[in-house]
Amino acid sequence: MFNLPNLLTLSRILLVPILVVVLLTEIEGREVIGLVLFLTAALTDFLDGFIARRRRQITRIGKLLDPAADKILTSAAFISLVGLGLAPAWTVVVIVAREFAVSTLRSLAASQNQVLAAGLSGKLKTTSQIVAISLLIISDRLGALQPIAPIALWIAVALTIYSGIEYFVRHGRRVLIEPPGDPEP
Repeated sequence: MFNLPNLLTLSRILLVPILVVVLLTEIEGREVIGLVLFLTAALTDFLDGFIARRRRQITRIGKLLDPAADKILTSAAFISLVGLGLAPAWTVVVIVAREFAVSTLRSLAASQNQVLAAGLSGKLKTTSQIVAISLLIISDRLGALQPIAPIALWIAVALTIYSGIEYFVRHGRRVLIEPPGDPEP
């Protein structure tokens, strides 16, 4: 259970409260500290999967914790950005709702011994969210480039909606409608 990939995933979860405190506290350099903390946590998402596959250390707990850690990190960051007035609340509601919906579908699939792998659109969604959060965190320091932060958020919202729809179109029938064990037509 306590292999390196799982420890990296746990570290991502443990970085979340520190990130929120840094972002929501008036401290000197909070944008830079917050960006470093967020990108460090986001990097663990890449590293834990890479190391787990390379070392063949994929575990059941890792399969459960990794997506949960991703959702906790991005949700907490986006909600903090709403609190700072850097992101409209409705965009964050859309993003978080999609994450909960897809997590629910994955949980239902797991209860039926099915694994729903992330597709390209999900990976693009995650990348766009990381970019949007990063730019929003430091948006006050972007100067003339400040308008790219809300544009990045719009792209993240669009990819989030698209990937959520694609996920349900691709997997919804098999998980939600067909009884477990029935072969696909």
